[in-house]
Parts: sequence; C-alpha cells; structure tokens
Amino acid sequence: APLDNIRLATKADALAMLAIYAPSVTSAPTSFEIELPTLSEFESRIEDTLNKFPWIVFESAGEVVAYVYVTPHRARRAYNWSVESTVYVKESHQKNGIGRILYRKLLSLLKDQGTVNVFAGITLPNAASIRLHESLGFTPVAVFRDVGFKLNQWWDVGWWQLQLQRPLEPSELRPYTFES
Repeated sequence: APLDNIRLATKADALAMLAIYAPSVTSAPTSFEIELPTLSEFESRIEDTLNKFPWIVFESAGEVVAYVYVTPHRARRAYNWSVESTVYVKESHQKNGIGRILYRKLLSLLKDQGTVNVFAGITLPNAASIRLHESLGFTPVAVFRDVGFKLNQWWDVGWWQLQLQRPLEPSELRPYTFES
C-alpha cells in the first residue's frame, strides 16, 4: 500500500475523522458545534454528503490524518451551484501541505460537477486557514461580526469565496467521479 493515499471517505473513517474534529468542537472556536457529534451522527453526515458531493480523506501510513468536504450553501434550489467547504487536518500533520493537496482534488471534482461557487467560513482570527484558502484563490467577501458565542466569548466569522467557473446557464450538477 502507498505511504500516502487520497481517497473517498467511507463510514468506516468516521471514528478517525471524529478524533481529528474533536478539538475544534471541545476546545477551540473553529467549529461552532458545542457538543461532539456521536459516531452514528457523523456516519450519517458522511453518507448524506457522498450522495451528492465528494468527501475526501488523506491517509498517511494507513491512518486518516485529514479530510475535506462540502455541504450545500443553502437549501433553496437557486443555490444548487454554491457550496461551503470544510477542511480538517490532524494537529500532528498540519503545515505539511496536506490541506492544500486535498482541497485541489476537491475543487477539481466540484468544477467537473458544475459547481460555480465555493464558500469558506473561517472563525476569526485564524491566520493559517486564511493563508490556505487565499493560496487556493479564495478571496474575502464578508465578515459577520459577533455571530457565534462559544468558549464564553463572541466570535466573528470571515467568509471567503472561490468562483470555480463563470456562472452561465446552469445545468443540473453532475455526479462526481473519483479517481485517485
């Protein structure tokens, strides 16, 4: 097996991804979730996402150390071509370019599907996440002030946008096809 592997997530990855996600829920403002999802909740999120969009993991020596996925930007049909992205990298594997590698794969698949816009909401301050997103072409579009209360304080969320392609007459999004 290769030392590093990029592949679609499966339900079997939920426990490893929850371990990566946990610090962002329990001790940081990165995620605005207050309680860590249960394993079955997280498995359901993976399955629900994979029905429409890719959810990609990065394995190092057989261990899932990072993941990236998108969710619909909003539920109403007119938003079908816009998504919100999420990336998490295990602390011991940060600053190695893994997030950028995963994002590039994800963005390529989303473009092939027909996605027009990718948005990233970043709890501020977060210089590393801003650097990552801007290095991929995301540009800042808004800051929502004091929008989330967590860890006994109010937090701002900055929004970054990447337009993957010109918004022409849209067709239905195509299913994604993943090739490693």
